[in-house]
Amino acid sequence: MRLNSRFRFAVYAAFAALFVTGAAWLVADAWKDPEAEIWQTVAANLLMLHGGAAMVTLMFLGALVPLHARRNWRIQNNRPTGTLMLTSNAILVVTAFCLYYVGWDALRWWVSEVHTAVGLFLPALLLVHVLLGRRSADAAYAGSGSAASRRVPK
Repeated sequence: MRLNSRFRFAVYAAFAALFVTGAAWLVADAWKDPEAEIWQTVAANLLMLHGGAAMVTLMFLGALVPLHARRNWRIQNNRPTGTLMLTSNAILVVTAFCLYYVGWDALRWWVSEVHTAVGLFLPALLLVHVLLGRRSADAAYAGSGSAASRRVPK
């Protein structure tokens, strides 16, 4: 089941904001210099934006489960990449929570590495999930035969 086009755009925008702010934070954090405060400030601001985008994305993820994931699971549509999407997002949520609240440095390093790796991998997974979902939906519509059943609901 395809999402409403406005909702789909909002989800894509939220994921894009998360990716851009997270990747930009990685760069700013790597360029931090104790003698130049600018990168410290940039990194702090990017991290705040990343956290705000995460809150918005959490709302969208909460809506996606009943509107999209549950329905497609029932009709056995795009299960492998859908499962990977749900698992990846769950890992990102748990690791973000740990990064914010866990103070143990040894665990924090590992959690940060996992969060970064999954976060950088997610856009490619999202693209594959969307493309495979569209292909399977197009095949299902083509197999149904009627023009009315091929229309995508808005």
